[in-house]
Amino acid sequence: MAVAGLQLSAPSAHGQGQVLLSSVKSSLFSGAPLRFSPPTSGREPFTRKQLVVFARRLSGLEEAMRIKRERESQQLTPKVKRRPPLRRGRVSPELPVPDHILRPPYVGSSELPEIASELQIPGSQGIADMRAACELAARVLDSAGKLVRPSITTNEIDKAVHQMIIDAGAYPSPLGYGGFPKSVCTSVNECMCHGIPDSRQLQSGDIINIDVTVYLNGYHGDTSKTFLCGDVSDAIKQLVKVTEECLERGIAVCKDGASFKKIGKRISEHAEKYGYGVVERFVGHGVGTVFHSEPLILHHRNDQSGCMVEGQTFTIEPILTMGSIECKTWPDNWTTLTADGSPAAQFEHTILITRTGAEILTIC
Repeated sequence: MAVAGLQLSAPSAHGQGQVLLSSVKSSLFSGAPLRFSPPTSGREPFTRKQLVVFARRLSGLEEAMRIKRERESQQLTPKVKRRPPLRRGRVSPELPVPDHILRPPYVGSSELPEIASELQIPGSQGIADMRAACELAARVLDSAGKLVRPSITTNEIDKAVHQMIIDAGAYPSPLGYGGFPKSVCTSVNECMCHGIPDSRQLQSGDIINIDVTVYLNGYHGDTSKTFLCGDVSDAIKQLVKVTEECLERGIAVCKDGASFKKIGKRISEHAEKYGYGVVERFVGHGVGTVFHSEPLILHHRNDQSGCMVEGQTFTIEPILTMGSIECKTWPDNWTTLTADGSPAAQFEHTILITRTGAEILTIC
């Protein structure tokens, strides 16, 4: 599950516990703002009036480039027939968990936990436990995806996911996280993330992200995938395909000593080829004995400091949109939609950093 940003906020964030990520503004070309440095030797310094003229010209250039990028994006992005806006259905009571199943520390509190500052570096036995938790999450997600069809409700998917997890002796991590009422996140069409399962039936042409996290033997395994429901348009199929490719490209740059900012650069490069936006508000995160910890993984172009360390575990979970990357959150304080109603897709893996690369743990 994604988290949200640099300042902590109430549960307006992701599949369970987001920190609200202050918008990191991308700038012209490489991400650094245009600057003008007057010469210090060899000629007279510029007057105040001349500097104002230069500033206006540079400002105008930045605005022209922004408009150019927007037009190119509109040309690249296929036109999609607008579907009826997502409406909230009826939310049923949370499902019970047997007493013998180990619960995460946050269960029983409605407060959203803070993002832990310590890196998740499990150690040899911890890595074995992480693999078990992540493999279970992947198996549950795979089974949940097979349920996706027109007429099924997201509440039915939640029930199935809940049962699979407790049958394996694990706890569904989203349940009770900052008051989240369900065992899985189901985000349909324009829902970026943190969708609460309800009575709404899926329809042919929908897409749905199912975000599964399990807590097994004291470790969380976190993964998600966007599934197609029935007859989905080619344009939206492309969005889903490219989003998964972005995740793969982000993982490909990971290894001991690699800088975190490479992830966002690689994802953005691929998304921009198709005119898609990369959501900035929701981010990946460290995961292990705690659900969300440092480092926060930015999926867009950024100047994030820091490098990966062999043995650490974290998620990468980009969200791509066919329109605006801005969002709005329903009164439930969880369900977050694209501001303009455009479709969004997301994929997520938990990975382990190795000396030469990254091992994807959430596979089965």
